[in-house]
Amino acid sequence: MATRSEIESDEGAADAQVMARVCWNYFKEGLTQETIAQQLGFTRKRVNRILNDARTNGFVQIAINSPYGACMELEAGLRQKYELRHAIVVPVASEETDVRTLVGAAAGKYISDNLRPGATLGISWGGTINSAAQNIVRRQATENKVVLMCGGLSKSTQINPFDNASLFSRALDATCYYMTAPLIAASESLREALVASEPVRSVLNMVKEIDMALLSAIDLSEQSKALEYDVISQEAGDSLRAAGAVGDVCGHYLDASGATVAHPLVRCIVHPQLDRLRAIPELVLAAGGVHKVPIIQGAIRAGLCHVLITDEKAAAALLQS
Repeated sequence: MATRSEIESDEGAADAQVMARVCWNYFKEGLTQETIAQQLGFTRKRVNRILNDARTNGFVQIAINSPYGACMELEAGLRQKYELRHAIVVPVASEETDVRTLVGAAAGKYISDNLRPGATLGISWGGTINSAAQNIVRRQATENKVVLMCGGLSKSTQINPFDNASLFSRALDATCYYMTAPLIAASESLREALVASEPVRSVLNMVKEIDMALLSAIDLSEQSKALEYDVISQEAGDSLRAAGAVGDVCGHYLDASGATVAHPLVRCIVHPQLDRLRAIPELVLAAGGVHKVPIIQGAIRAGLCHVLITDEKAAAALLQS
């Protein structure tokens, strides 16, 4: 194979002209390799070899003039660095854009495309989960099930697990199994009583039947929705950070290395055990925003992410850190 310098030398001028003509006809004129071969009196195999050489030696450079081109490069980097099965990166138009809406929409499409008929979907809580639910392609009579894997909140918001589970079940025409308990019990003893009760225990037992779970990463930064909506108090947030927590996934508070954090609050949360979550065949983590990078990393390192759906800025930060 000729190098680019050899092609551009005097001796290679004829070869360069041929390569330029083949590339122009193929890339600019849109002619097929078969047509080019006929016009130049070459075999199709020779045309194919010339095109491959042109790409390899830099004679032809292909640029994708789309924000999705950069996103695809980020996706490849995330898959390689974090050993993910799949990564989806969405472009963000401006600083004012609500990243949860875009990431959630991509998550909704992923679930619509990949949740097979008869499969059971588990969900956690958060605004990104709400956006995903609103972007599910509606289906009927596919015998899907939706399992809410955490307790609920006392008021209706976009992050309320109960509301989001209902949205998913209606869109999927699915049977929904609710965790009929608060997200955070008032005490450890009350949490133990709730988990021992038949309605809650039966739903927790269903976690082992889940085929795909959609998880969100809840951060503890100043932008945290958990703090904004008073899911946890500012005092609890401060003490969790002091204990090393960067956020939670399905109620499991983690540090950036993926280790669980010891804190009195975690003993009051109604959720599946960590090993039960890890055993789910496909874990889809949907989370965006640079402020969520530490908890996204923690979730991946904790074994809670097979498929990552995020935005381009968070993806770039994940690759740089």
